[in-house]
Amino acid sequence: QVQLVESGGGSVQAGDSLRLSCVASGRTLSWYAMGWFRQAPGKEREFVASIGWSGTLTNYAASVKGRFTISRDNAKNAAYLQMSSVKPEDTAVYYCAAVNSGGSWAQVDYWGQGTQVTVSS
Repeated sequence: QVQLVESGGGSVQAGDSLRLSCVASGRTLSWYAMGWFRQAPGKEREFVASIGWSGTLTNYAASVKGRFTISRDNAKNAAYLQMSSVKPEDTAVYYCAAVNSGGSWAQVDYWGQGTQVTVSS
């Protein structure tokens, strides 16, 4: 059984940095695209960033582009989200996700349980 476990969330001040980690167990996800999504209270889950299986192709939501950086380490079966210059509107539960290469983010294969990020002004 595949599990994605996020860590690194917490409460920070606006302008601070935070690094989220996602470690997979149960199978290697080297051939999977990895992504981060978030869900704020009262809002739908939204895409934040994704990275292809090789790590060379990345994509970001307009709201985080230039501030967040996604990366992965296939040897550790892990993905990361470096968050910089965070804003109160970044407050949300952040979820790690994996989809088989060639698949669609509309049909995620695996989800993590989420980690809370709270940004105060």
